[in-house]
Amino acid sequence: MEFKTDKYKILIVDDEPDILEFINYNLKREGFNVYQASSGKEAIETAVKQNPDLILLDIMLPEMDGIETCEEIRKIPSLYHTTIAFLTARGEDYSQIAGFEAGGDDYITKPIKPKVLISRIKALLKRSHTPASDEKEVIGSISGDIYMDRERFIVVKQGKDLELPKKEFELLGLLISKPGKVFTREEIFNTIWGDKIIVGDRTIDVHIRKLREKIGDDFIQTVKGVGYKFIN
Repeated sequence: MEFKTDKYKILIVDDEPDILEFINYNLKREGFNVYQASSGKEAIETAVKQNPDLILLDIMLPEMDGIETCEEIRKIPSLYHTTIAFLTARGEDYSQIAGFEAGGDDYITKPIKPKVLISRIKALLKRSHTPASDEKEVIGSISGDIYMDRERFIVVKQGKDLELPKKEFELLGLLISKPGKVFTREEIFNTIWGDKIIVGDRTIDVHIRKLREKIGDDFIQTVKGVGYKFIN
């Protein structure tokens, strides 16, 4: 199926005019509908107004940095399905971990060639707009008084709604789809992020740790050197 770029809206957030202009030019040439913001506050306002499919978000922003901006965006229900990719010159592990913990979907390190960036963007958009096979399932029991509501994208624990970023929700949904099955790290990467998206080695570990913090330590078991499985 042909990938129609003109269907998608992308918001670029960076405080450097040259970078904004460069990325804007290349994305518009590819056919995307592009919007710009130079601060976290402006990014949130523009995102609420335009409801973009994807946000390219720099981490080093004035006043409100990219991590804080991402956290605020993830609190807005209408932007829950918006894909957020950090685009930054900072490649340290702790920056990547902070980005994923804030609810980011990908972490792209500058400098990056336009063709590579566009390829990454298309992979992210294709992945986020491909319906899951179990999308029609409304309630899936996790264990006891913990439930997953796939239509409303929430997990309910002891009657309380848990806030899970999109990737954490998808990862949990994958693990509980086959309790007891060991999902390899490669399977998880390919299913949740797509085999064309490159993410750091610790990405899965970060998401698993955050899930354990929210639903409890006893449900997700590490199979050393292989992957993870859900114990119901």
